Amino acid sequence: MSETYDPPTTPLDVLHEDMQLIVVNKPSGLLSVPGRGEHLADCLLTRVQAAFPQALLVHRLDRDTSGVMVFAQTPHAQRHLSMQFENRQTRKTYVARVWGRVEDKTGTVDLPLIVDWPNRPLQMVCHETGKAAVTDWRVVKLEAETTRLRLFPKTGRSHQLRVHMKALGHPILGDPFYAEGAARDFPRLMLHSEELRLKSPEGGVAMKFRAKADF
Repeated sequence: MSETYDPPTTPLDVLHEDMQLIVVNKPSGLLSVPGRGEHLADCLLTRVQAAFPQALLVHRLDRDTSGVMVFAQTPHAQRHLSMQFENRQTRKTYVARVWGRVEDKTGTVDLPLIVDWPNRPLQMVCHETGKAAVTDWRVVKLEAETTRLRLFPKTGRSHQLRVHMKALGHPILGDPFYAEGAARDFPRLMLHSEELRLKSPEGGVAMKFRAKADF
């Protein structure tokens, strides 16, 4: 994480609210939860709780990733939703712009990941001690020197999409950790949680939430 933390001041973008859950569109550059120290106190969780005091954390997005994020309204909903994430019952779709032209139309990255301890919070591929991590991807559009992809993570490892795209040879544009040179020289990390599918904690009805990427 860079030295300075200057989160965006955009108003809370609420996509959905009911008795069980709240869904918001997280801006890039805002922490999901507070970091260590007073200067890292501003985060999406505290902003959501300012509007919905009973809101509870269910999952996280990286600071520089934008998009759909769900919060629970009750302890029951928090348990129910957390179990869905843990048991891989949610379906997530991300949009990313990556460096280079990806020639194949679709593919899968199946590479186990583990924290790179000397360089944490960075993660790395490790076939000996890494935890299983799988990402399906599909080309949306070939651009001059970059490619727009849809990413479908089958697991939820930290930095999974970012490391997997780098391993594919196409790091995500604007990634301060895993991109280098011209690929890094973008105003933000070009990774956005576009769609989240889950089941309602009350009755198990299938629900779908979407937020369009702003890049």
